[in-house]
Amino acid sequence: MSYSRHFLDFQGSSIPSSMKKLVVTKLSQNFREAVTLRQDSPVPLPGDGDLLVRNRFVGINASDINYSAGRYDASVKPPFDIGFEGVGEVVALGLSASADYTVGQAVAYVKAGSFAEYTVVPAKQAVPLPSVKPEFLTLMVSGATAYISLKELGELSEGKKVLVTAAAGGTGQFAVQLAKKAECHVIGTCSSDEKGGFLKSIGCDRTINYKTENVESVLRKDYPEGVDVVYESVGGKMFDLALNSLATKGCLIVTGFIAGYQNPTGLQPIKAELLPAKLLKKSASVRGFFLNHYLSKYKMALKHLLEMYERGDLVCEVDFGDMSPEGKFTGLESVFRAVDYMYMGKNIGKIVVELPHSVNSKL
Repeated sequence: MSYSRHFLDFQGSSIPSSMKKLVVTKLSQNFREAVTLRQDSPVPLPGDGDLLVRNRFVGINASDINYSAGRYDASVKPPFDIGFEGVGEVVALGLSASADYTVGQAVAYVKAGSFAEYTVVPAKQAVPLPSVKPEFLTLMVSGATAYISLKELGELSEGKKVLVTAAAGGTGQFAVQLAKKAECHVIGTCSSDEKGGFLKSIGCDRTINYKTENVESVLRKDYPEGVDVVYESVGGKMFDLALNSLATKGCLIVTGFIAGYQNPTGLQPIKAELLPAKLLKKSASVRGFFLNHYLSKYKMALKHLLEMYERGDLVCEVDFGDMSPEGKFTGLESVFRAVDYMYMGKNIGKIVVELPHSVNSKL
């Protein structure tokens, strides 16, 4: 079917027939080795219930390199698309999708294949937005992970002590704020005084710069009874340390283990042989959290997060890489730099790449 018959175009701009996108061409946790920038991929056609979204902002996640290494689904063979989330505007849509969406509407989505100029998104998976803003992108995976995991597993209540590792990162920033809203005492680990300053600005009660302070001795000295909840995304030695810092009946929530993702196995060793004894001694628990298993809670979580942001009750910190050596992350070419930047531990907030284009451009 021709473009003109199948599409409703956006403000008279031309949808090109080809586009740039990132494709995993070799399985590897080394993102630069695994991923290729394709210059002339065909722009996909939306089906009856689909939207064609022109991506304006795409999010960088620690798990991008797990995805490029094929760790999510061992049966998938390259080439395949990559990138978990995007924000942009609808430029075309199928007939059924037009019942709920219009051309020009701002939307966000979580779906593999966002590292592209255009992505087809099922209308049912899209989230309508008041405008195209990068802050909305921070909520899609990072914010929702913190919100749902703490609500479902954290059993937060007034006065509980909550330790957040990598607290100034994409998801850590939300764990800190949501724990504070539950009137908890929040401790956040980070790697610089600048990050510590950011954490204080969003309500963190005690920041620990692990480059200049010994986290274990600080926790032992300042929190001799231990901490009630740990929001843990680092893994390796930080996991061991967090486990040791749990209070009686404490809960450690594992949302990731970024310290290991760059290894061939994707793992960083922990002292697991002592785990049963440590848990028994404290009646403590370790809970894993993977967002895909909680999709029934997702829409409500996102609704609440969006409302909080719109009311000014939630800081959604975005890091465009302005302070990175080569400057702001602009265009799909810069996704490679953005992933490097994440693994250098430099970001404050969520790393976002902007894909600029004017309305009337043919790219």
